[in-house]
Amino acid sequence: MEIRELMEKIMKEREAAGGIKSVIWVAAGGSHDGHYAAQYFMDRESVAVRSQMITSSEFLYAPPKCAGKNTIVVLTSMRGTKETIEAAKKAKELGAVTIGQYVDESELTEVCDFNVRYGSIWEDDKDQSRTNAGNTLRMAMAIVDIAEGYPDYEDAMDAFEKIQPAYIRAREYCAPLAEVWANKMKNEKCISVLASGPAYGAGHIFSTCNILEMLQIGSPTFNSCDFFHGPFEITDRNQAFFLLIADGRTRKADERALAFLNKYAGDKVYILDAKELGLNNLKDSVSEYFNHLLFAPILNNVYMKALSKATGVDYTTRRYMWKVEY
Repeated sequence: MEIRELMEKIMKEREAAGGIKSVIWVAAGGSHDGHYAAQYFMDRESVAVRSQMITSSEFLYAPPKCAGKNTIVVLTSMRGTKETIEAAKKAKELGAVTIGQYVDESELTEVCDFNVRYGSIWEDDKDQSRTNAGNTLRMAMAIVDIAEGYPDYEDAMDAFEKIQPAYIRAREYCAPLAEVWANKMKNEKCISVLASGPAYGAGHIFSTCNILEMLQIGSPTFNSCDFFHGPFEITDRNQAFFLLIADGRTRKADERALAFLNKYAGDKVYILDAKELGLNNLKDSVSEYFNHLLFAPILNNVYMKALSKATGVDYTTRRYMWKVEY
């Protein structure tokens, strides 16, 4: 069943109960950040449907009061993270409609009312518009269009068709640049990542899941919009920064951070601009909402892997090195 068709089915079925009034995106780790594009979109475009991002454990321990018969809870996990499965059970207990997003079937797909398979961003041959982030953005756009009308819906569907070709071109463009950057960064103990608005989720994944988790390099994430309210104090000529410049309304905040770093930081500042990746080839009406879908796979598949090679740290073995049950 296509995502639009699934949303129409769910929302029609809940009409008698008062309709869908909220959607909650639930996941852990990188999957949680994968919901950011959908949340950012709904924050800017929806009036009738409330939207929240909550980590799996937090939803389990402290579910919001709105979670119930008028809520869709979307739970994402590649192979069925324990906390996410338990969160799905809690959502069903509260009467919400549950949608499981998965790569491999697990107890999560058994628990949820509906399931949507997605392609991992790790796989270059997969359509990057059909990753967990791509699917949830489609869900968000469908929900808003069905519930209250989204005038740029067709432009958005056209943009989804252009993401994979744009990703392939961006991957080829960035490969040599990433190699140079990685060789320069290979001995760094800390790489700070800055991003804002529609690019923040991708920046946080890169920082937390790629640089910190997989490569064991310290990596705080700062929002460019809040950079000058504390974090900018760490700036000096020895600090490494990786700045994402979004295509969208918060771009001015990224450019302000860039101007500051150009003046006060050293030669360890790297800039990745969404417009260089081809996002400006999408229609202006919707391009802002597709930052994550290009930044996330480029950062993961090009920059993280280049840094892994340069440092000699095998990301495939360092990930999940702690096998702890909580």
